[in-house]
Amino acid sequence: MSDDDAAVSRATMALRAAEAGAAVAASSFRTELAVEEKGTKTDVVTQVDRDAQETVIETIREEFPDDPVVGEEDDALKDVPESGPAWIVDPIDGTNNYVDGTRAFGTAVAAVADGGPVGAATVCPALSDTYRVGPDGAFLNGEPLSVSDCDDPEAATVCPTFWWDFDQRDQYAAATREVVERFGDMRRFGCAQLELAMVATGALEGAMTNMAINPWDSLAGVRLIREAGGVVTDLEGNRWRHDSTGLVASNGAIHDELLAAARAIED
Repeated sequence: MSDDDAAVSRATMALRAAEAGAAVAASSFRTELAVEEKGTKTDVVTQVDRDAQETVIETIREEFPDDPVVGEEDDALKDVPESGPAWIVDPIDGTNNYVDGTRAFGTAVAAVADGGPVGAATVCPALSDTYRVGPDGAFLNGEPLSVSDCDDPEAATVCPTFWWDFDQRDQYAAATREVVERFGDMRRFGCAQLELAMVATGALEGAMTNMAINPWDSLAGVRLIREAGGVVTDLEGNRWRHDSTGLVASNGAIHDELLAAARAIED
């Protein structure tokens, strides 16, 4: 199989696996859930997260039984292999939203090769939205994606994404300050993969954090943005990788201002 054919096959599987996991999540949405804390009061998990991840992995294993899987929950790998193929899984990104009955959650699956995504999908079942990306481009519900053409920061809408824990709320406050002082408006949806996907669609002009962001919260969305014409860097302005510190994602036209905002969080 050629590299191109392999990329198509893996992108197709990413979509199929994300749809399978999202179906599990959707079946229990807005039902009574037993909620556990993983580490903090804002980092929670349900059995549905675990069941959805198991379903995603089982689906992938049907065609790629030997590939490593990096996943958010339980005993799955937590680090992206630097060589060879692998799969990155977030069974329910936005679990707090899911628990609260808020529709902004999704199942994200990325296929990677040598540490970089070659195809991915984020399926948001309660929004009836499916984002996918592969060798043929980036799409929302089958329609091609393109980032916003807004080049005026004062007209741009930006999201301070990911999450600052209680011992870092000064940084969260600083991120918010930088956004409201530099840009036209601010949004935050509590689902990093959805927020990144919205940059790819042009619904947001940018999303940023100064923190290291988990691969399951980011790789699918990063690939969507780049394929849609956007830019994703670290805090130094270098091309973002799964092990970068900070994530600055934009339509490209406002990137310098967004990068300055992200750098100013810890000043």
